[in-house]
Amino acid sequence: MIIMDIKADNLYAFKNFHMNMSYPKKIVDTAIPEEYLAERPNFRYKKINVIMGSNASGKTTLGKLLMLFANYFKDGIRGRFADIIDDSTQKAELAVDFVTEPDRLCRFHMRTEGKTKNCGYSEKEIAVSIVYTMIGKRENYETCAQRLNEGQGIGISYDQINTRGWHFSYPLDAWKNKTYYTIEDSDQYLHILQQILMTLDPSVKSVIRLQDVDNTYAVKLQNRTVLIQDGRIVETELLSSGTKAGLDISYIIASIICRRHNLYYCDELFSYVNSDIEKACLSVMIERLSGARQLFFTTHNTDILDMQLPKHAFTFLKKDVYDPCTPIKCVYAHDYLKRSSDSLKNAVENDLFCTSPDLSRLYEIAEL
Repeated sequence: MIIMDIKADNLYAFKNFHMNMSYPKKIVDTAIPEEYLAERPNFRYKKINVIMGSNASGKTTLGKLLMLFANYFKDGIRGRFADIIDDSTQKAELAVDFVTEPDRLCRFHMRTEGKTKNCGYSEKEIAVSIVYTMIGKRENYETCAQRLNEGQGIGISYDQINTRGWHFSYPLDAWKNKTYYTIEDSDQYLHILQQILMTLDPSVKSVIRLQDVDNTYAVKLQNRTVLIQDGRIVETELLSSGTKAGLDISYIIASIICRRHNLYYCDELFSYVNSDIEKACLSVMIERLSGARQLFFTTHNTDILDMQLPKHAFTFLKKDVYDPCTPIKCVYAHDYLKRSSDSLKNAVENDLFCTSPDLSRLYEIAEL
């Protein structure tokens, strides 16, 4: 599954929200290869989406919205969207354009009508439709999307779509009970897990799989051993926050290398991790993300801006509390910086995109 376009209204804090994952022209000597569909070089998509923004700007919420959308294809249950509608007296919509096969662009559309009073929705009150159009060998995303806009799409049911899998990772504080993923049948996972944990924590001596206990790993420290059993850490206080993050980081890197999924959403997994390690891990992900696959990567680390990535890979989320119609907006770096010599980091440090947080209230504290 490759996400091409997202529109959300009255869902979570999103109102009239729009995010697009196509880009206008081919980039020469790019650090991200194959940002187009196989045998369809004009159908370009952002393979790497680095999403930045201040706190509460919608980065994690965007991931949760996309995860709900993706999970719909497991069972076709529409009721999962009812809980994220902000105001049931107003209509709510979610439209996602996505590619599942090399030659097919699909559009998912969920819609509810407003009610006379603020109350919940039944399954029947949530309308979902999916249509698709074939992608010609010389066509781009905009041409195909226009056909869907004109009502030329062919209807299809959710269980006829092969999404080829997805994975969403969130930091520890995003869920009450954190469970870490493992790849039990991959020897590469064990090696990757050991290399990453030893990088994050020099006191880690080795990582082994226990043969007599199902789905259990032992992390050998200097003088202690920590067990990871069924995705949960025993004696969590023995591991630092950064080392715990290494479990999720290991899975997502191993999953990319083993081609487990086609869509990844990596949300601020490196908050407790050294900046150089984060950049190195992202470089590995990009290098191994071959074929028709896609990565969303959220971060606060401005050192990422120094990486030699095309400007269209960066999207900034901006929260504007003074605009009730569109409180969360997308700002695309390539709309502002047209020349290859333009410095993205300088633009962010000088707040060219107006996405920096308002610090006036913090400085006011010093005057108390």
